Amino acid sequence: MSASTPSLLAAAREAAAHQHYPQGALYMVATPIGNLADIGLRAVQVLSLADTVACEDTRHTAGLLQGYGLHKPLLALHEHNEAEAAQTVVQRLQAGQRVAYVSDAGTPGVSDPGARLVSAVTAAGLRCVPIPGASSITALLSVAGSPRTGGWDGRFVFAGFLSPKAAERQREVQHIADDTRACVLLEAPHRIEALAKDLAALGERMLTVGRELTKQFEEVAHLSAESFPAWLQANTHRTRGEFVLLVHPQAADKAGPGTLDTATQRTLDVLLAELPLKTAVKLCAEITGQPRNTLYETALTQRKNRQAEED
Repeated sequence: MSASTPSLLAAAREAAAHQHYPQGALYMVATPIGNLADIGLRAVQVLSLADTVACEDTRHTAGLLQGYGLHKPLLALHEHNEAEAAQTVVQRLQAGQRVAYVSDAGTPGVSDPGARLVSAVTAAGLRCVPIPGASSITALLSVAGSPRTGGWDGRFVFAGFLSPKAAERQREVQHIADDTRACVLLEAPHRIEALAKDLAALGERMLTVGRELTKQFEEVAHLSAESFPAWLQANTHRTRGEFVLLVHPQAADKAGPGTLDTATQRTLDVLLAELPLKTAVKLCAEITGQPRNTLYETALTQRKNRQAEED
């Protein structure tokens, strides 16, 4: 990245230095997901001020910082040592240091290490400051379309990485099949073919597949779940790189009027067993965000069906 010059640091200071950056605080810094140019100016400013940069991979982060003309003491903090290294971070914060944490790409703590670190810092009564940036999730959603005619209001479930174990992953895919909502998944290249095979069970349900987002060989495809394995096999390069996938919501004609996802149906059933119908519907709408009319119609249908069975 040729922009890793004093001018970048000067631009970061000019744009972001007016904000207060307290000492003794942990800064959770989002980094580019592939293209170094996607770094935020506030992220550059925080990294330049940090006394220590804790990171998932010291070699990777050293290269990242060098790309922006920065050189900082590094502290390894990854999934295998997060609990122990978090205590080191807490000690440094208590000594008044500014500590930035970065994962290898994207936002730390979201399908990456960092959550236990934040918990330890918060438990110690210290401050955590989010520094947002590039995200494969929102990047894919922005090019997936919003088929409101199909009933999608923009809400989605983030499932992240499904289980690497075949039987468990197939059960998780079945949960996705039973859910009418959109679902975002992440997957690594060495497991993408196995995931594609399992997702094919969703049949005609639409997918938007993002591969290597923001990188040189970025690819975005819109296809049915059943055609996903063949799409991968059509080009040997397609099994390389990191993946983010959107399983689109079920089409309205597939889900049927008043159809609820499994979690919402379970919530409604529990509330109906304990409360009057209108109260149960009201609370269920507040808990799940589902339309009250849909919940009310479903509850009435269930009551009529039960009455018919009793008669």
